[in-house]
Amino acid sequence: MTDGDEQPPGRTTDGDEPRSTVGTTPGAAPAPAPVADVDAADADPPSADHTDAAPRPAVAAPRPAVAAAAGDGEPAPVPSENADGASDAGEPAADADPPPHPVAPPVAGTSPSPHPVADTSRAPYPVAVAAPYFGPPAQPGQEGTRTVRTRRRWPLWTALGLALGLVAGAVPGVLLRGSAPDAAGRPATKGDPGTAAQRRLGERMLAQLDRQATALVGADRTGFLAIAEPAARPALSRRYAALRALRVTTWRSTADGVPAEVGERPGEWRFVVTVGYCFVVPDCAPSTVEVGTRWRLAGEEPRLTAVDPSSTDPAGVRPWQVNDLAVAVGKRVVVATTPAQRGRLPGLLAQAETAARTADRYAIGGRPPDRYLVYYAGKGEWQRWYGGGRPKWTAGYAVGVGGGRHDVVLNAQIVTPAGIDDLLRHELTHAASLPDRGYADRADWWLVEGLAEYAGADGQPVHRYDGLAEVRDLLRGGWSGRLDAVAPADDASDDRVGGAYGVGYLAVRHLVDRYGEQRMLDFYRAVVHQGRTPEQAADEVFGDPWSMLHDDCVAYVRAVVG
Repeated sequence: MTDGDEQPPGRTTDGDEPRSTVGTTPGAAPAPAPVADVDAADADPPSADHTDAAPRPAVAAPRPAVAAAAGDGEPAPVPSENADGASDAGEPAADADPPPHPVAPPVAGTSPSPHPVADTSRAPYPVAVAAPYFGPPAQPGQEGTRTVRTRRRWPLWTALGLALGLVAGAVPGVLLRGSAPDAAGRPATKGDPGTAAQRRLGERMLAQLDRQATALVGADRTGFLAIAEPAARPALSRRYAALRALRVTTWRSTADGVPAEVGERPGEWRFVVTVGYCFVVPDCAPSTVEVGTRWRLAGEEPRLTAVDPSSTDPAGVRPWQVNDLAVAVGKRVVVATTPAQRGRLPGLLAQAETAARTADRYAIGGRPPDRYLVYYAGKGEWQRWYGGGRPKWTAGYAVGVGGGRHDVVLNAQIVTPAGIDDLLRHELTHAASLPDRGYADRADWWLVEGLAEYAGADGQPVHRYDGLAEVRDLLRGGWSGRLDAVAPADDASDDRVGGAYGVGYLAVRHLVDRYGEQRMLDFYRAVVHQGRTPEQAADEVFGDPWSMLHDDCVAYVRAVVG
């Protein structure tokens, strides 16, 4: 890490780097055009053999998007879009339940950022940062009656995830899977070795998925579809197109269970796999997602019949699983949205690239994410992507997807041109600074959100911070004066939430003014990443007792707002 006037060293790429194979060998093909519409897939020539395993080729660059075919020369259906810009071309799944809100025991790992709203210069933005894998979402609080600026506001159902410790976090590699009956009627659970026949079948299915992955990364659409039944190909065509537009460089399926026969459909099987994937960067630590695949046996050969949305995955359904996408790729950021919103991509990419330069400074350990991935969601997508269910005043959030990455989602219904820059700085700073699995103690909320607010303020004078009036109201409204108790409740008013964020910002600002950015970041790292108590971290990093520093921070907050 460096001080506030420098950008820390870190590998940045310009989009022209070579692609890797599905396995590990990088290729050397040039990158595609910066903006790709995923209405259509790549029209690459078919491979000579789509069924037999072959050496994984170096990744070829995607070609300009052209009309996609749904099967063997069959044109793919053009997805329709509703008035809200949502696509109706979601991924159909045989007997698949609709993706629910992620529900599981409370865990920590998200760093959403709520914030009320105080004038129309900004839109409220919670930051569900890390894993939305806690209990059922709480009902959003009532909206204020006045016009408020957009703040990073998040409900307690996300906030509690920060406080109660990580179980699965946002890392899909640590998943809780439901059980399904195996061929003998026993429950097939995670890690179940199954019967010898089931294990052999699982190996054949993984071999098929490996062939499909080679075709995907090699820009071979025909090969990608070859393992599937004709009825599954339209949905797979859409997924292929979305992944190619996102410049997929790695796609690898693994499993720690065995296929389970679908009881009501003899001869059909369900096989849960975990897919590791990378976009743009060939040698990344893969993000992961749990996927349910459906199969039918044609003799000894398993044929793919459907791919279920990742309704069991802690982070929820990914945009590329259920929507057509238009994508723009920059040096530090990938921005994606639905085709209906593609006109926003050039401006969003430019703003996100600027925000990334700020966020890179707050990467703990000195290495920023290889790419930030930002999704711009219309009404339908906002309710669907990553589990949906956020309160209506939410403008954006970041969610951990494994591999050290947090995807950022912006709410097109709320984000305003005047408020998007600080929203992007805030959310991308969460993506740069949070641990892969989020953080475990809700008492640290002020520090996590304070750093993101500090980055969002982007060096502006303290007196210009938008939330000072709400901080003043909070001080007059009975706040205990403890930083570890400032996090807002799920039913807090917009003013109460804005005041809490302002307190976090001012406390972090005071530490920066007193010790400099680098030592403040060292303190953050010790507390949020290494699990030290503030008392331990203050002694180690600042050489001063936390009891004194805490009171100094609170005194500074009071002095600023008067």
